Amino acid sequence: MTATAKIISHPNVEPIKPIRAKAIIFADAKSQDLLQHIERIAPADAAVLINGETGTGKELVARHIHERSNRSGPFVAVNCGALSQSLAEAELFGHQSGAFTGATETRAGWFEAANGGTLFLDEVGDLSLSLQVKLLRVLQEREVVRVGARKAVPIDVRLVAATNVNLARAVTDGTFRLDLYYRLNVVNIELPPLRERRGDILPLIDYFTRLYAQRLRIPLPHMQPDTIQALLRYPWPGNIRELENVIHVALMVANDNRILPEHLRFPVMPQLPGISAERAQPSGDTSPQGRIAAQLDQLFAVPPQQLYRELESLIVKRAFDYCSGNQVRTAKLLGVSRNILRTQLRHLGLLRDVPIDESTDETETAAAM
Repeated sequence: MTATAKIISHPNVEPIKPIRAKAIIFADAKSQDLLQHIERIAPADAAVLINGETGTGKELVARHIHERSNRSGPFVAVNCGALSQSLAEAELFGHQSGAFTGATETRAGWFEAANGGTLFLDEVGDLSLSLQVKLLRVLQEREVVRVGARKAVPIDVRLVAATNVNLARAVTDGTFRLDLYYRLNVVNIELPPLRERRGDILPLIDYFTRLYAQRLRIPLPHMQPDTIQALLRYPWPGNIRELENVIHVALMVANDNRILPEHLRFPVMPQLPGISAERAQPSGDTSPQGRIAAQLDQLFAVPPQQLYRELESLIVKRAFDYCSGNQVRTAKLLGVSRNILRTQLRHLGLLRDVPIDESTDETETAAAM
């Protein structure tokens, strides 16, 4: 890790939610610019909206904003996507005893729990429209009314919200309120995906390798150069959390204190940048060509250094074996001349230097036609 890189890690041994990033590193130039922006706005009390894909470290950024703020109260994180529709209001704003079935005692909500500190609302775009209205009122009035109560409770909370969806588009679609969007989006932080800050990948690999070597109580393994190249080529659709999982599994299955490319367990069908979601899904084509196309998509995610040559060699080897080592039939099967086939076989070390029996060739050619 470079001397200028900064790391922010999750305080818990295991994150609350498995898709969250457990550490974020600011080593890439784009990341360092982002960190400067974060630390400039952190001391203010303005609401912050963090946009970013799943696993990019949105909660870690929110925690860092809180730690660099002047607030002495707690940092409280709430996953809006996990709130049940029936109890979401009570969870956020609290409730009085007897307010609804099962409310046997008065409870403060998450807003009151974060009083004096920072409330982080993750996946804020999942809130229902009715709850958005109530959240807007809380932000405007700076007070909450518990479910079943009449008296408002003043609060002093800085709100940091995060989303992996386009809220501006949600406003256009009518699923998110425009006035609430403006209330949340006072300060905007765009957290780029890992594939757009490549300079962070190696420091993250180093961090998670050391972390899990310590947890697994094994010597620090050595990443082979081709392993590092595979990790750098992969587009990381799951971002930091996916990288962490890949490193964790690699350390568990590796032998001889070396991490080899075959120890990397990448997802079967990643969502690749520049490839539509429809194309990334299985096409349903069960023909041989369709199955090959699906396998090619996987190879394209983490291509070997000489992908074309490897595929060409594989086709020639398999065809030659299928034809029981008969050059004439293999050439006909592949639709190439025998001279071209012999050149390929020679490169692959599959051709013995024996005289060519032209009569045999003609017989075989006639039989193959």
